[in-house]
Amino acid sequence: MGRVAVIGDVGGHADQLRWALEWLGAGAGRLPSDLTVIQVGDLVDRGPDSTGALDVVARLLDEQPDRWIQLVGNHEAQYLPGGTVFWPDPVEVCDVERLRAWWADGRLRVATAVRTGDGEELLVTHVGLTLAGWQWLGEPTSAVRAAESLDRRPELIWRMGEHARDEQAGPLWAESGAALHEPWMGYVGVVPFGQVHGHSTVVAFGEERWRCTGRVRQRASVDWQARHVRVRVGGRVFTGVDPGHGRTGATRWQPLVFDAATVVST
Repeated sequence: MGRVAVIGDVGGHADQLRWALEWLGAGAGRLPSDLTVIQVGDLVDRGPDSTGALDVVARLLDEQPDRWIQLVGNHEAQYLPGGTVFWPDPVEVCDVERLRAWWADGRLRVATAVRTGDGEELLVTHVGLTLAGWQWLGEPTSAVRAAESLDRRPELIWRMGEHARDEQAGPLWAESGAALHEPWMGYVGVVPFGQVHGHSTVVAFGEERWRCTGRVRQRASVDWQARHVRVRVGGRVFTGVDPGHGRTGATRWQPLVFDAATVVST
């Protein structure tokens, strides 16, 4: 066991990614021996240096592949074979080739799972796995099995649903709140595992304002300093880690760190 850190969406802000690594104790850019990092995708677009962010990850994947787990977000998926480019200022051709190479050799993954020190399993994806998505996968009973199913790249991962706001959206597109949290809150069975995700959030961090009402708001708490949102869902916790860097970058945020934890998916 050791520390497991989850870094939220980078969004083309290579400087923010480098800061996060320093905050985690990565001297000279090298991860400590007790640390494994999961990055939830959306490394690129919006910010000024998508290439720089990919450069940081490329070095870690080459030099410490057992300590860096790179997940795919919808902003990477648009550049993969069969994807449709939606961002108005796409990345360089060489960066597209790099993302496609990572996808082809399995270094760019859809999901992973973490086991915390108290034995809880957490599924980590870009946006979270909706109730309908979980059922479509055959209702896996553990986060490990769910991650393994998603990493086989079923059709589910490409689904956008109705503008990503309903539970038919897959784990690269589903929005927090109506698509992810609400259906799980209405589930009459046992929610099988907690989740950690990026992509979207039910609050506006810059304004310290809630974007949701009803059951989600009643069951949610936020760490405004770290920019983490926790929503209680059927005895589990779904934690959002997207810091919302936007065009300019967040002024304050932190990776989510689990002490005495293990990455358990293959």
